[in-house]
Amino acid sequence: MSRSEAELGGVTLLGSNGTKYADRYAPEVLETFKNKHPENEYLVTLNCPEFTSLCPKTGQPDFAKIVIQYIPREDMVESKSLKLYLFSFRNQGDFHEDCVNIIMKDLIRLMDPRYIEVRGIFTPRGGISIYPFANYGDQEHQDMARRRLLDAMNSNN
Repeated sequence: MSRSEAELGGVTLLGSNGTKYADRYAPEVLETFKNKHPENEYLVTLNCPEFTSLCPKTGQPDFAKIVIQYIPREDMVESKSLKLYLFSFRNQGDFHEDCVNIIMKDLIRLMDPRYIEVRGIFTPRGGISIYPFANYGDQEHQDMARRRLLDAMNSNN
């Protein structure tokens, strides 16, 4: 069940030799491809262990693993564009909680998933670890969203 060239029309970054890395927050680099199985509910997990951003007050770098899980509808995020998007936070000054919520909201706008969650596992600074978690569920997944939020609140990561 290979994808046709028409199905890959919106995927421009994958396979490109001229990859450019943004030096500012760049949600416009995100690309999608069509889900070939929209009738199935299944979970996609994206593990991004090299996320960096800047403290908005001190400008010091923050490092994290970002874990994104979603149940797709029609559109899915293309992984190279996601990598470039996450890289664009490198010079972005935002608190950990802001980064996680911005990522989630941008992916909701991009894909309109049935369910999505974004977890940030930030490296400790000043002896404190911060693990923000944000999620969203459409009308059919509201109970799941509440359960997952409670699970996140009760876990020790």
